[in-house]
Amino acid sequence: MRQQAVTLLWRAGIAVALVCVIGMLPWLSHTDPALTVLKARSADRDPTPEVLADIRAQLDLDHGPFHLLGEWLGGLWRGDAGRSWLSGDEVTPAVLQALGASLLLMAVALLVAAVTAAVICARTLWLGAHRRLDGRRAGGSGSAVLAALPEFLTASVLATVVGVQLGWLPALGWYGFQWTVLPALALGLPAGAVIGRLLDDLLPGAFAEPWALAATARGLPGRTMARQALRRCVPGLLPNTGLFVVGLTGGAVAVEQIFDIPGLGRTTLQAALAQDLPVLQAGTLLLVLLAAVAAGLARLGTRLLIGPALRDGALPSLHRPTPPARRILPFVYGGLLTVVITLGLPRDPLALDTGERLRSPSWAHPFGTDALGRDVLARVGHGALDTLLLALVIGAATLLTGVLLGLVPRLSGPLVDTVTAMPPVLLALLVTAVAGSGPATPALAVGAVAWAPLAAHTSALLRQERAALHIAATRGLGADRWYLLRHELLPAVLPSVTRHALLRLPGIALALASLAFLGLGAQPPSPEWGLLLAENQPYAERAPWAVLAPAAVLALLGALAVSAAGGVRLRRRRTGPRTAVTVDTEQPSPTRELVETR
Repeated sequence: MRQQAVTLLWRAGIAVALVCVIGMLPWLSHTDPALTVLKARSADRDPTPEVLADIRAQLDLDHGPFHLLGEWLGGLWRGDAGRSWLSGDEVTPAVLQALGASLLLMAVALLVAAVTAAVICARTLWLGAHRRLDGRRAGGSGSAVLAALPEFLTASVLATVVGVQLGWLPALGWYGFQWTVLPALALGLPAGAVIGRLLDDLLPGAFAEPWALAATARGLPGRTMARQALRRCVPGLLPNTGLFVVGLTGGAVAVEQIFDIPGLGRTTLQAALAQDLPVLQAGTLLLVLLAAVAAGLARLGTRLLIGPALRDGALPSLHRPTPPARRILPFVYGGLLTVVITLGLPRDPLALDTGERLRSPSWAHPFGTDALGRDVLARVGHGALDTLLLALVIGAATLLTGVLLGLVPRLSGPLVDTVTAMPPVLLALLVTAVAGSGPATPALAVGAVAWAPLAAHTSALLRQERAALHIAATRGLGADRWYLLRHELLPAVLPSVTRHALLRLPGIALALASLAFLGLGAQPPSPEWGLLLAENQPYAERAPWAVLAPAAVLALLGALAVSAAGGVRLRRRRTGPRTAVTVDTEQPSPTRELVETR
């Protein structure tokens, strides 16, 4: 009970600190809030001292940020979030209406994600239920390509082709359920691909546990075994599923902009750009509360599914040694990516030729040209240096941060929930306000949130691994917690988390691309891949090659990451009295390892 109270206070403290920082956003950015409000209200009106003084008097800005923050927090107890600085309307009804639109979109997107994940895991479930798994993960790299598709690009293609050209579904607006289908597909397909890959990674270990062997000996139906395997693996992914819920609600800014959806993410972003603090604070607070609710539901789901086994320490280890993965695919994907970059580097990415605008692919321009006549292959090749190196650095840093914070879930749990509630776009605005605009801004914004899924994954897997029977046996032989952490827990958990980090590597590049798409990342004439997508997206119908080229390279990066992740395997180390050898065993033998090493 005391621990729960401390955790609750920790969550509340983080939420209050976040709201306070947002409340000081105009003052942190060293801009005049009255001038920003005037530009948002009427861009053509001259900012005379009299006009600015009148705005300051209306909004009570002369008393400083702490006075405004205190009044806003005092009104929350009465359900009053203040009035918008721009429109003068009450904030609470507008933000709740935006939340309703986002929740509806999130629900449909989760349905799409669940169907996508089920399709990805179907083959592994069928093979496992019929005892035909050979220990390899059955999922292919097609899901990685799907996960690497930029949401805003998928949304643009769906809106243009399905909505406008074919006319099957409405492409713009928000007037009913059918308006949710296309944006839900754009959001749900990549999310479902990631969840499906993570689940497909755990299923072979579930089917190799003793209960599955006993079920096979008793002749239980395959459907029953598949259902129990899902019940065994889903708790390890529930924290990440909760993160997806928040991400689909507050992080769908680009999709909401393309489809003109008045959702919470778009409302919060617009308020941040205009420094409409009452709306921005109310939207952020709702996202934080949603993150807390999603985390609570994830913990409740875990308790319902495997709670007694966790409490009694009666879980078998879900992580087992795996045979070597096929190593040809990483070389194929890596070779293709290297060829594209190598062919593009000798070309000039900034050379303009207005007579060659939007030319289709040819021998002279294998990827065609963009709206300014620049060679797309050259821009893709030169942009790879910045995009790939930055994504690799951020990926390595987030993996290390996620694992370290995942080891202390009482500290990182509330922080994960709060960080996940912040869209990278909003964090980019906060980083810009504090540190100024520059090339490091998108990296800091993406890195500030990219570690959270890895920390949640690490904590969930460690919690289950600590409840494994062999951990209790090893502890009974006198092993201390550092021995258990180094020789049992981390070797079992790190391969899965590392594969997860590799799977998210294209997502980091996509997050950087999303910031560039919204004008918060790299600026022209930089050939960064996200900026290429943003620059050429208006010409997608006329010159699709200008958009498909960087999108295809991102998808190729996703396939490379997942195929390389297949080589990250769990290996058990057994040390004899005189020599030490590393072997792959069918079942881990921690007790014998401890006896031999001692």
